Amino acid sequence: MSDIEELLKKDSKAIMRSIIQRIATGPDMSKDISAEEARAGMRAILKQEIDPVQAAIFLIALRMKRETDDENKGILDGIRDASIRVTAPVDEVLDLSDPYNGYNRSLPAAPFLPAVMAACDVPCVSHGVETMSPKFGITHHRVLAAAGIPVDLSVEEAAAQLGRKSIGWAYVDQAAYCPTLHTLTDLRTNIVKRQAITTVEVLTQPIRGKNKTHYMSGYVHTPYTRVYAMLARHAGFDSCLMIRGVEGGIIPSLRQKGKMFYYHDMGEEQGQEFNPLDIGIKQDVRATPLPDDLPERPAGDDVGAAFDAEEAARISALNGLCALDGDKGSTYDALVYAGAIALWHLKKHDKLQDAATQVRDVLDAGKAMSRFESAKN
Repeated sequence: MSDIEELLKKDSKAIMRSIIQRIATGPDMSKDISAEEARAGMRAILKQEIDPVQAAIFLIALRMKRETDDENKGILDGIRDASIRVTAPVDEVLDLSDPYNGYNRSLPAAPFLPAVMAACDVPCVSHGVETMSPKFGITHHRVLAAAGIPVDLSVEEAAAQLGRKSIGWAYVDQAAYCPTLHTLTDLRTNIVKRQAITTVEVLTQPIRGKNKTHYMSGYVHTPYTRVYAMLARHAGFDSCLMIRGVEGGIIPSLRQKGKMFYYHDMGEEQGQEFNPLDIGIKQDVRATPLPDDLPERPAGDDVGAAFDAEEAARISALNGLCALDGDKGSTYDALVYAGAIALWHLKKHDKLQDAATQVRDVLDAGKAMSRFESAKN
């Protein structure tokens, strides 16, 4: 029996003590741990078997020495062990993963993309939280709530909604799919900096398709594309689409050439460049800008965005609803752009131009708005 196998037979406190002794010994002496140890450590934290101080040290020490692939896999597995995951009554699902900590430099259009994809006959789910460190920005939860969409569905209710032909999309909150992870919000706020949970939680996959599940996400720094492709394969996503998006989101800049990385059928990732001009998008802005007159964040809120995120979410909701209603502008173009890329990636169209035409058609005909409104009932 190996040393790791022997260690994993011990109680959670002994396991965590051993882990911290190895990963938190300075820049030259810190050692990596196995996927099994990382999984055990994360599971113990989620079960509240570990003191919060040690939990924070575990996450910070891994970050300081840089997490290995095995460590990231183990932490993801520990979170998935504690998560509720449901298979939707549809053959394929597009899992749309935008930054959980939201946006603080632009108004997001992405919360409305699942309804657009559903109108294009692609069942789609997004997921997230109301607010999260370090941005505490404009999240899907906040925007959808401001637009009148229930953001407290159970995972089972959200999965069933994907199967309803009049809807075909849903949002599921982390509080529903992994309550024990959601309770770590304050701990993560106190840690301040990004840590491994931020990297892996978006790959939990709360809702799967019967046959295939596709992952769509964004990135800023190119080295993360390899990490996310590796984790997406590990989580069982049949395909993965990573777009270099504004603020790390799924929608690229509307005014310049962009890039994406993707894989199909668990294969190796490939790169592809694209240009918004090729599908008739001509914008002077990267994304819909924040209004100049946004109120400051509420008094007493000593962390987060400099503006009132709730008010920004309300404005984002109004912009999104107008775009779903066919009103042309930067939010409309953002939905066309990201929707077209997704349809191309899913091989619904051979040409990005044809995919963009389909998205414009469902927006202009009110079909996307109909899917969105149906989710309110």
